[in-house]
This record gives sequence, C-alpha cells and structure tokens, in this order.
Amino acid sequence: MNAAKDALKSGQTVIGATASVGSEVGFLADAGYDFLLFDTQHSPVEIKQLQPQLQAMRGKSAIPIIRVGENRADQICYALDLGAKGIIVPMVNTPEEAANMVQWCKYPFDGVRSSSGVKGEWGEFDSYRDYMNAVNEQLLVIPMIETIEAMDNLDEILAVPGIDVLLIGPSDLSINLDVALDYPNPEYVEALDKIAAACANAGVVPGLYFIPPGLELSDLISKGYKFFTLPWNGWATEGVQNGLARVRG
Repeated sequence: MNAAKDALKSGQTVIGATASVGSEVGFLADAGYDFLLFDTQHSPVEIKQLQPQLQAMRGKSAIPIIRVGENRADQICYALDLGAKGIIVPMVNTPEEAANMVQWCKYPFDGVRSSSGVKGEWGEFDSYRDYMNAVNEQLLVIPMIETIEAMDNLDEILAVPGIDVLLIGPSDLSINLDVALDYPNPEYVEALDKIAAACANAGVVPGLYFIPPGLELSDLISKGYKFFTLPWNGWATEGVQNGLARVRG
C-alpha cells in the first residue's frame, strides 16, 4: 500500500524527486524513484491544482508526497483527499505542533481527520474501518526541523507518536544556526549528527530535503539518514545523450 514506508521500516534508504504541475509525472513515477515530492510552500502552486499529477501517478511505483504551506488542518486534508501517501509540514518547532500535525493526518481514533470517502490507492477492504486503519498505519507523517527552537525541542518532538520521518530543511536550518548555506561548517555538521542520534533513539528516520552542497550522500547515509530527494534533470540529459551516442555510433 505504501512501498516507500515499507522500505523505510525495513531499513532501506528511500530516494525521491521533486515534481510540480509541469513535470513529466507519468515518466518520473516509474523511473525508479520511491516517491515524488510536490511542494506547495515555496511554489505558486495550490494543493488542489495537483489533482491531475496525482491521478497520473495511479498504478505507478513511486508514491506521491505533498509538502503543505503550513501546519493547518485544511491544507493537510486537501493534500490527503487528493491521494497523497505522505505529508510534509514545514517549520514544526514544538511537540504541540507535531502532535497537531499527526492528529490532522490520521482518521479517528488515532487522529481527527475528516472523512470524505475512500481517497488514494490504499487497496481493497472489507469495511470502511479497515480502510481508515490501513491509512493511519501506512501514511508517512513527516514534520520538518528548521529552527533553533525545533533543535531545542528535538527530543520532545520525536517523542510524539505517529512521526515516521524527521526531515531537515537544509537551507533554513543553516540560516537559523547562523552559518547560512555553509553546509560543511562544523556547527552545521554537529547539528546533523545531533538530529541523527536523536532520531535513532526515538526510532524515527532522519532525512534531508536535498543533499547540501559540500556534503556527501554516502557520509549522510552512514550517519543514519535514509530519506532524500535527488535531482533528475542531469540524469535524464545523460540518458538521452547516451542513447543518441549509441544510435549515432
């Protein structure tokens, strides 16, 4: 029902790509990525505009994940009703904010999500209760940590039941640590280590929205990070070039 979550639970590293209204979603969703991430925080796209993209992903191997603009019940509900199998909320700074996010993501009795019928590709069930239980279990709940306040509340946020991935916003975290975009800075690397250790203790997967320039993916994986987005444009260009080279001899 949610291959990306199953992979994370088995200890695998999960890789996705960002996509939007103009993306070749049908191609990307079967290109080998575990998920496609649709951002509505730092883009002019409204959540409800993503309906054609999520419909195009039906039956594909990658799952749709939506980053909402802020931690609000209505935005989370819109994204879930479109069929998102993962929700990312930016700037989660306190355990109370994290608890609200979880509550808004999940149906009763694990949460307070409003029901509007079966939404998304979750399988077939004998009862509506079985459907709701399956969604509550399989949905990826992903708060973002990006501020000093969140770092100070790290253990308390991770103690909130229902969090699957703690996602770092690399740019904002560096800015709030006063080492703006200086990702190899020892203070920044120390923060990454602290987050990884706290996640390991809490049984939550640490992730990064993108690979910070100057840091190596292999090093991050060795620290315990297992959720990333990687750009696809360069790989697609390389694939086309290789294909043309073979044709042309």
